[in-house]
Amino acid sequence: MTDVPDPRRFVILHGWENHRPPGHWQHWLAGQLTGLGHDVAYPQLPDPDEPGLAVWLAELRTLLAGPPGQRVTVVCHSLACALWLHAVAAGQQTAPVERVLLVAPPSGSFLRQHPQVAAFAPPPLTPGQVAGAAGHTRIVCSPDDPCCPEGAAAEFAAPLDLPADVIPAGAHLNPASGYGPWPALLAWCLNPAVDSPIGGRAP
Repeated sequence: MTDVPDPRRFVILHGWENHRPPGHWQHWLAGQLTGLGHDVAYPQLPDPDEPGLAVWLAELRTLLAGPPGQRVTVVCHSLACALWLHAVAAGQQTAPVERVLLVAPPSGSFLRQHPQVAAFAPPPLTPGQVAGAAGHTRIVCSPDDPCCPEGAAAEFAAPLDLPADVIPAGAHLNPASGYGPWPALLAWCLNPAVDSPIGGRAP
């Protein structure tokens, strides 16, 4: 590990049935950020196959309660995006968060089809609530994501007034659709001046 003059805290949160496989871009991202000397939390959330919303919300509270003054970036994939939205709706996000990235958020219609995750169906939110939870929140999605047939740009980005990067034919943006190492996302994490995490993506 190398020391960095301005270390940041990164909280990387996985989705349903995700056991943090080495081929996942989140696993790669956690390793890269840790190797650069940043404070990285990439936990295995409890019972990923049958997750409990209250349990995951409690885990998120703990993960965000880091040392005061740290700049925090939260990177969510899939069900973790819904987790973040529930935390925002509950007003439990009290520690300062600089940036949030929601990658491939699942829609309520999809989640309600599966009893294991039906409770995670995203709650009603206003743009003001989302804006108040972090300095900047951004969505990355694909129009052919089977977990959000409505399209996350229309389902989340438009009503919540969030910027969205739409990747054609990206499906659920996971290893099955070719997403392992993701250098552009790493660049987004490291440099707040980098607007989009999709340029130069290397699946």
